[in-house]
Amino acid sequence: MLSAFPADPVEVTSSEAALTRFLHGLPGIDKVGAESRAAMLGTRSIKKDAKAFAIDLAISMIDLTTLEGADTPGKVRSLCAKALHPDPGTPGTPRPAAICVYPDLVAEAKQALGSAPVKVASVATAFPSGRAALDVKLADVATAVAAGADEIDMVIDRGAFLSGRYQAVFDEIVAVKAACGSAHLKVILETGELVTYDNVRRASWLGMLAGADFIKTSTGKVATNATLPVTLVMLEAVRDFRAATGRQIGVKPAGGIRTTKDAIKYLVLVNETAGPDWLTPDWFRLGASSLLNDLLMQRHKQATGRYSGPDYVTVD
Repeated sequence: MLSAFPADPVEVTSSEAALTRFLHGLPGIDKVGAESRAAMLGTRSIKKDAKAFAIDLAISMIDLTTLEGADTPGKVRSLCAKALHPDPGTPGTPRPAAICVYPDLVAEAKQALGSAPVKVASVATAFPSGRAALDVKLADVATAVAAGADEIDMVIDRGAFLSGRYQAVFDEIVAVKAACGSAHLKVILETGELVTYDNVRRASWLGMLAGADFIKTSTGKVATNATLPVTLVMLEAVRDFRAATGRQIGVKPAGGIRTTKDAIKYLVLVNETAGPDWLTPDWFRLGASSLLNDLLMQRHKQATGRYSGPDYVTVD
C-alpha cells in the first residue's frame, strides 16, 4: 500500500478520478482475519500494576460526553464538576481529556471548567445525521468555535461517501477544517453505516487526506457503534498514513464502551496495532458517558481490595 502512495499527496486529491483510483487501490480487508485478530487481542490478560496503569490511562483518555436533546446547562455543569473531581475522596485521580457537548452548551462548559486542563469538544455539522447544506454546517462549527470549543467533532456525509462522491466528502472536510481555526478536528465516519471494512479503511484515509486531526468511529446514535475490528482497521490506517506522510493522526472509538474490561481491550489493540506512540490522550480517546464510573470503581478496588459498588460514584 505505501509503495502506491505518491510522493506528493496533492496528486491523490487532485480530482475525483484520482481520489477514487487511490481509495479503491487500497488493499482489501480480510474480514475473518481482522475479526480474529481483534478477538485474540481482546483476550489479553492485564493484571495488578499493569491494570492499575491501564485504568488511569483510560480515564485520562475519556471524552466525557452528553449529547441528548434534553441536555441542560445544569447537566453540563454537573458533568464538568465530575471531570474536575472524578473521585473527590481520592487525590491523584486523573481527569478525563475532554467534555463533549452540543455547540449551544460550549460556553457553559468553558465557564464551568475555568482554567483546568480539560478540553471542551463540540459536535457540529448537523450532528448526528450530517444532512444539511454546507453553509449550515459551517455556521454550526463557527458557533462552537466562537463559544470557545477546543475540538470539533464533525460527521461526514455518509450518503455522498456511499455514492462514491469522494471529492464532495473531501471538500467538505477541508472546509470544516478551515472553519475550525486553531481547534482540532475529529472526523466521525459513522462506521456502523459504512457496511464494509473496506469502506472504513477508505473513509479513514479520506478523512486524513482532508486534514483530520482525529478519525472517530461513531456518533453513538446508530445501532452499531465502536467495535474492536473496526477500530483495528482505523488504527492500521493511521499507522500506515504516518509511515507514508510523516503525519500522526489520532483515533477515537465512541459508543458502547461501558466497562473497564472494554477500555483495556482497546488499549491493548492500540499498543499492538499502531504502537505505544498512540497511547496518550493526544492520540487516542474513548468517547463515553458511563465508562468513567466503572473505571473509578475498578480503580478503588485496585487500591483497597474491595468493590465499592455503584453508590461509590455519582450518577450521570
